[in-house]
Amino acid sequence: MIPIGSTDPAANLLWAASDGLTAYPDALAAMEARVAGIRAGTASEAVWLVEHPPTYTAGTSAKPEELIDHRFPHFAAGRGGQWTYHGPGQRTAYVMLDLQKPHGPVPARDIRAYVQGLEEWMIRALDRFNVRGERRQGRVGIWVVKPAKGGGTAEFKIGAIGVRVTRWVSWHGIALNVEPDLSHFGGIVPCGIAEHGVTSLHDLGVLATMEEADAALMAAWGEVFGQRQPTLADA
Repeated sequence: MIPIGSTDPAANLLWAASDGLTAYPDALAAMEARVAGIRAGTASEAVWLVEHPPTYTAGTSAKPEELIDHRFPHFAAGRGGQWTYHGPGQRTAYVMLDLQKPHGPVPARDIRAYVQGLEEWMIRALDRFNVRGERRQGRVGIWVVKPAKGGGTAEFKIGAIGVRVTRWVSWHGIALNVEPDLSHFGGIVPCGIAEHGVTSLHDLGVLATMEEADAALMAAWGEVFGQRQPTLADA
């Protein structure tokens, strides 16, 4: 359950982190309730930080044949995008904002700018670990370049983005690979892209803890969305 937070719609954004592993259906139900509260003006905007048990989720564009291995539970997410893996060692940040108002340089009612803001947020968080995250035309998410087997370099995905907007309130969000079991991604074609691999901070040699990843995300937030440094509440 996400903390209720302030009932003042003008209050600061609520940040909450859940201990342990949050079942994906429980996360969907909690987000849906929070989004309804934001629309009704009875709950503040929120960013909710979770880890899930190993799970595959299907976006609205997911192709059934791209679920290669049914080793983990799989759910329809209702967000945009294709297949995504969630699991321990991956920080999923669910972002619930009222997009009818601007957030720093992100203008009101501009979903494309909002998605670009999420990308920039991950890029700036990764920069705090001296990791260069990059966008790629036609590929949603954040990518890094690292040495490839057999020589040369290749592009690997380190962060995924999937959003849903209901009556101008956002939900779902980002997934940043801190220390997941990368073999778990082998059960799907991640985001429909078969020709590129997946990486993580630990795979890149950056032995960050989840707490350090959270601190980087929180520090980068205000630079992108124009709200002051948040304080973390327990969920």
